[in-house]
Amino acid sequence: MKPLARILAATDLSAPAGHAVDRGFRIAAATGARYSVMHALELDAIDALREWLGEESVNVKRKLGDQARDALSRLLADPARIHGVAADAMIASGPPLATILAQAEAGDADLLVLGARGSDYLRHMLLGTTASRLLCKVAGRAVLVVKQPSHEAYRRLLIPVDFSPVSARAIRFARQLAPAADIFLLHAFEAPFEDKLAFAGVEDEVMQRYRATAREDAMRRMRHLADMAGLSSGDYAPLILHGDASQQTLAQEQELDCDLIVMGKHGKHVTEELLLGSVTKHILAESQCDVLVIGDEKAPVTIVNHAEAKVTPLT
Repeated sequence: MKPLARILAATDLSAPAGHAVDRGFRIAAATGARYSVMHALELDAIDALREWLGEESVNVKRKLGDQARDALSRLLADPARIHGVAADAMIASGPPLATILAQAEAGDADLLVLGARGSDYLRHMLLGTTASRLLCKVAGRAVLVVKQPSHEAYRRLLIPVDFSPVSARAIRFARQLAPAADIFLLHAFEAPFEDKLAFAGVEDEVMQRYRATAREDAMRRMRHLADMAGLSSGDYAPLILHGDASQQTLAQEQELDCDLIVMGKHGKHVTEELLLGSVTKHILAESQCDVLVIGDEKAPVTIVNHAEAKVTPLT
């Protein structure tokens, strides 16, 4: 896997969204990646008020732009948060989702960093259907959803795996992001047709043997996955647990005091908008710690209409 080279953070300039900017600074300082921070101004609503504002609408838009530039400049010049990193600052005009995607594509960002608790569009972006739209459209890029203040480097990573190539990529990417962190690889399993066998009255002793066989197979596949990802036996702790993947992930997040969950996301066909739902959506909504979602490099690339967005670097 190529080194992490470019990081893009999007902020609505609220205090909660500042956690994402801070985390981006910390990662850029540790990895040497080039760091850019953008703010999207959605000014179409001002145009809709032209009937009441008249020509004053032009001044209102200019003032909003000036205020955003000043706020972003102050944010990125704060010595308490930048860790010696000089970040590129950009103001984008257009639909927020389109502008973020366009800049991520134009800048070939390896990692997109977003705050989970903004006061404006980011709050809605990371809840409900828009979150899955964003995660689907970024294709092979990684998205870090920041929920907690960035007081230190990540210490304990929980990585749910399904033994697919994207799981191996998630592990490798996570190690780049937090090379000194403890790693817990989690596979939650339910034996094939388990519910049907129980309904059919299969004895509990038989079910236990059935689950034991499934557990042994999962452990074998876990070792193979770790080897593919470049992990030796002392680099990680394996967790093979029986039960629902979402519930087990959230339970282990709390029990192990993890500060980052790393999820691999498949995206090979148009129904991905629907398939993202179950586990990834649940973890995004219910987890307390930050969540890193790693896309499949083989996923189809979304074509973004750059005409929808105007991005202006601050000078």
